[in-house]
Amino acid sequence: MQLGLVSAILDQSDFYEMIDIVAENGLECVEVACWPAGKAERRYAGVSHIDTENLTKDQAEKYNAYAKEKNVVISGLAYYPNPLDEDLAKRQQVINHLYSVIDAAKMMDIHLVTTFIGRMPTRTISENLKEMEKVWKPIIAYAEQQQVKIAIENCPMLFTEDEWPGGQNLMTTPDLFRKIFAILDSEYIGLNFDPSHFVWQQMDYLAPLYEFKDKLFHIHYKDIKLYWNKLQEVGVMATPLEYMSPKLPGLGDVDWGKYVSALTDIGYNGYTCIEVEDRAYEADYEDVKRSIKQSTHYLRNFV
Repeated sequence: MQLGLVSAILDQSDFYEMIDIVAENGLECVEVACWPAGKAERRYAGVSHIDTENLTKDQAEKYNAYAKEKNVVISGLAYYPNPLDEDLAKRQQVINHLYSVIDAAKMMDIHLVTTFIGRMPTRTISENLKEMEKVWKPIIAYAEQQQVKIAIENCPMLFTEDEWPGGQNLMTTPDLFRKIFAILDSEYIGLNFDPSHFVWQQMDYLAPLYEFKDKLFHIHYKDIKLYWNKLQEVGVMATPLEYMSPKLPGLGDVDWGKYVSALTDIGYNGYTCIEVEDRAYEADYEDVKRSIKQSTHYLRNFV
């Protein structure tokens, strides 16, 4: 396994400084944030270390050469929007940019895009599965042509009232993994698995690693702390940030020894990236950098 970082937390750095920080921490890989250039719409999103819509072959070669010089591999290009947005104009903008990210991955010889499947928050799961098939079959067909795999993160994108009631990502449970993989029957779609989202849903985050071992295209390391006293006050139907909080690896409820042990059980030897999302380490940009160093130091006990 190669240990790396999701670059979205380094929102004040350009591509080159971001690679420098990754290399200085002794990390081997990086999942590069590729949102459309411009202001972020939400926390940890909107970061554009590679502007895929305006990427040229010359610029792609420069990025690859710099990463190689620093002994850093780009594990994938990351863009986590809602491709099933109920606003059809916004949905089309998202899909158009997703195609540009696939094209950039092909151009840079990376062959992996990490993203969300999306979800219509006010519609049923059955309705979403039908819409997902209509929207995603052409995307997967294009990805196959470009020989770029798509790794879907299992984050519900259900944290605040504006994402209520269903969240913005359908790929959230083993049951839905099976249904989505059956509909989108392709070797080019798999998982970017993050155990933290199963913690606050009170689900087993180890069993899916064994069942879906052939669909694990990429791995995240992010922790979650579940505040049981708060959960007793608001219940599971509250917005999740009312009773849980994202934390640095080792500061939440994931048992990282068991998690990495399961990855070694199944013979996973791919990319694994730290996803830093911890408000306790955001006093300033130097604090963010320290959080990367701390997370790397902790996970080196296992990876």
